[in-house]
Amino acid sequence: MPSKALIASGEAMQRVRDASHLGVKASMPEPDLPGIIARKRRLIADFAAYRREGLAEFTLFEQAGRFSSPHEITLADGQTISGRSFVIATGSRQAPVVLPGLAEIGCLDSDAILDAAELPASLLVLGGGYVGCELGQYLHHLGREITMLVRSERVLSSEDVDIGLALTNALRETGIRLETGVHFERAERSERGRKRMVFTRGGEQFQAEADEIVHCLGRLPNCEDLGLDAAGVRAHAITGIEVDATLRTSHPHIYAVGDVTGLFPLVHVAIYQGEVAARNALNDGHEQADYRLQKAHTVFTDPQVAVAGATERELHAAGKSFIIASYPFADHGKALTLARTSGFVKILAEPGTGRILGAAVVGPEGSELIHEMIVALHFSATVHDLIKIPHLHPTLSEIWTYPAEELALAL
Repeated sequence: MPSKALIASGEAMQRVRDASHLGVKASMPEPDLPGIIARKRRLIADFAAYRREGLAEFTLFEQAGRFSSPHEITLADGQTISGRSFVIATGSRQAPVVLPGLAEIGCLDSDAILDAAELPASLLVLGGGYVGCELGQYLHHLGREITMLVRSERVLSSEDVDIGLALTNALRETGIRLETGVHFERAERSERGRKRMVFTRGGEQFQAEADEIVHCLGRLPNCEDLGLDAAGVRAHAITGIEVDATLRTSHPHIYAVGDVTGLFPLVHVAIYQGEVAARNALNDGHEQADYRLQKAHTVFTDPQVAVAGATERELHAAGKSFIIASYPFADHGKALTLARTSGFVKILAEPGTGRILGAAVVGPEGSELIHEMIVALHFSATVHDLIKIPHLHPTLSEIWTYPAEELALAL
């Protein structure tokens, strides 16, 4: 929620800049950074207060604790809490700075950006995952000069190639300097006192400098200082706490959920895992988590990215046959009226039956559009089913009917 509140402010500024595309004259907006941060803090405080009210019937210990045995936790003040079962939900933290010279010259991490009421004119963003892309574009929307340095050949390298390339091109088109395929050498101060990253690509050395550096090179599961050895719980500093399909750890009465498991760093997955683990912990149950639909995810860039079900990469790796069709927003009526035509949608289907296997969108309101496909996946719908469903015109949602019709004709 904190980053999405900031992103909304940045997008509002960009909409004003783009108003001329819609025949609207507007003066260039200026960000009120203290106001943006104050709004974010109010929103998060309200969310937190509401959820704290829901904990009123429970005993809440707001202090550090460590396992002293598989059935006991010792708190910082010396108290001991005993329990038949435990659920670990300690989340993740920013990965430490390991690039040569970066700790010495200093940098901001993704957490610090969320509270930055003052920002310099130019920033280097290290990383092209969802955090780097979201925050890099947020900073760009605020009018900052942004350079993104990405180790892979495109941003969102864990997604299908066409998705990563589409967002890479979109970010560049907005004016972000995006350097891909880089190997970081070192960070240093430039002759002008600015911060500089020296990197290589294809055997050639390059450099980029700015007033500040933003470190977005990943997060790590928060499994340190929990006394896991005393509890008999296996964990790895990089991959997190080991759990089985029921969310049980290596100790049968201790469960782990969310980012600390290293499985899917998504809030809705953590909530789902928490529900499964709680039912199993309370009832000595064996309910298994099913991630077929839960692993759907979105990236709140502009254009937004959203993915549900199987991906091309996963189907190829599993040796499964599939057919695919896509359709661009640049040829879609509602997108044209909104002047938001970057991106596309695609549907993956099973040959013969037309059963929908997966879908993805890179485009306006992608985080909302993907839910139609999640419903289709839940009910094992086919592309024939999808084209029978009325879609209002002109809407963004009707774009799904075009790849569905193409696939239906191909079957």
